[in-house]
Amino acid sequence: MILAVSILKNPSSPADGYRGRFAPSPTGPLHAGSLLTALGSWLDARKNGGKWLLRIEDLDTPRCIPGAEQQIQAQLLACGLSWDEERTYQSQRQDLYQAALERLAGLNLLYPCTCSRQTIANALAKLGVLTPRNQEMVYPGTCRPNPLEVHLPKLFSTPKVAWRLALPQHCQIEFEDLALGHQSQDLNQEVGDFVLRRNDGVFTYQLAVVVDDAQQGITHIVRGEDLLSNTARQIHLQKVLGYHTAQYWHLPLVLDEHGEKLSKQTLATQINTEDEKHSLAELRKAAQHLGLRDLPDGENITIAEWLLAATRAWRS
Repeated sequence: MILAVSILKNPSSPADGYRGRFAPSPTGPLHAGSLLTALGSWLDARKNGGKWLLRIEDLDTPRCIPGAEQQIQAQLLACGLSWDEERTYQSQRQDLYQAALERLAGLNLLYPCTCSRQTIANALAKLGVLTPRNQEMVYPGTCRPNPLEVHLPKLFSTPKVAWRLALPQHCQIEFEDLALGHQSQDLNQEVGDFVLRRNDGVFTYQLAVVVDDAQQGITHIVRGEDLLSNTARQIHLQKVLGYHTAQYWHLPLVLDEHGEKLSKQTLATQINTEDEKHSLAELRKAAQHLGLRDLPDGENITIAEWLLAATRAWRS
């Protein structure tokens, strides 16, 4: 399942050692859930003597809030979570995503799709498939041509269509999650052909994150459990593009009083990093949720000292 070939220019090699990352979207400041992910990924990188990268996932510009990126960086630094290389921005990497899309078109793995969400819902209803609210609909292949054949001029010039990745007939993806153990997903039955570029021209998260992780040589992906359902898609995409597959570790989610994941959509409160005392209190709450115990709790402990103790306790 692990391939080492890349179509990108001079990608960072996994042989360089452990390389992790934190990849927030600048749609608002960090809240308790996003701090937990940042802390867990930072601790894992430090425990393994590796590098921790910061990537700003700002592809969906209408959702990005001016100033949020700077606020996120300030919050991370206030918590002592510094990154090791120049931060990157997805909005500045469009040529890499386009190159990957063209590669897939050359492999006859793409096709244009004009379906709306309602069109998909109607097609599924005719098949007797009802999708629960807030759950992703399995694409029924309405626009999939036979045979698959896309010419590059069509890829560049066809307006207002989404571009989907055509899955093989049997596409069962299995992997080992470092926290959750063996995972398996049948992409045909649970996802269907998925979109890589939207009909407004925006590259999707699935494509961008796979290209970014390959180009940056990411070896370990530590992120929230809410992204677990994306992993099989990303591993399949890595395989067809000839990329290395990282190790995955999905962290427990921080839930609100209604049992829902903390998020900007549910108006989660931003973490308080106005001074070292408040920043350390936020770090301690995140560590407790991660299951770290017996960390120093004295009033005179510094953030640097606390992070050193937390790094030693990580994975122990």
